Amino acid sequence: MYLLILNEMKQNKFGELIFNESDVCDLLMSGREPASIKRMIVDDSVDIEQAIQFVERAPEFIKYSGRDDILTNIFDQQQQERWHMPEEYKTLDIAEYVLSLCKNEAELQRCGHELLLFQEKNLFNLLRYLKYLVDIMTENQVIWGVGRGSSVASYVLYKLGVHRIDSMFYNLEPEEFLR
Repeated sequence: MYLLILNEMKQNKFGELIFNESDVCDLLMSGREPASIKRMIVDDSVDIEQAIQFVERAPEFIKYSGRDDILTNIFDQQQQERWHMPEEYKTLDIAEYVLSLCKNEAELQRCGHELLLFQEKNLFNLLRYLKYLVDIMTENQVIWGVGRGSSVASYVLYKLGVHRIDSMFYNLEPEEFLR
């Protein structure tokens, strides 16, 4: 029943599902409330207060404004704030951590330059999450690729272990990734 609901639902331009009253009722009353749904974007047909009464652990309900003209960078920032990661990663001084991985002045200069670019784009949460992701994959012996695309131009991502391409060795400019 849950899969049928998802196939018929509306989506905004970011691929987020928009639940209507019928979708919410079907999902919450089915007794198979999926643990993965932490929040639901609902349209104006949903009475949030009434929906919350039916379940012990209600998801976070967010009213859909009907506006799909939100800027992508605002949407991305909102999503980053909702990422699951342990508190130790959320509070990690990622700049200090990355700089501590540097072995010489050239690496410090390159990482410092890139970190400023990441900071300008408000992407420190992304770096923290990538640190968490690499740690979890390493701990669970998950194998991932050596790197591809413009991400290999980032020496910071190399130092975090996201990819294995030394962008300084190949003279790849960080702006190629962070444009």
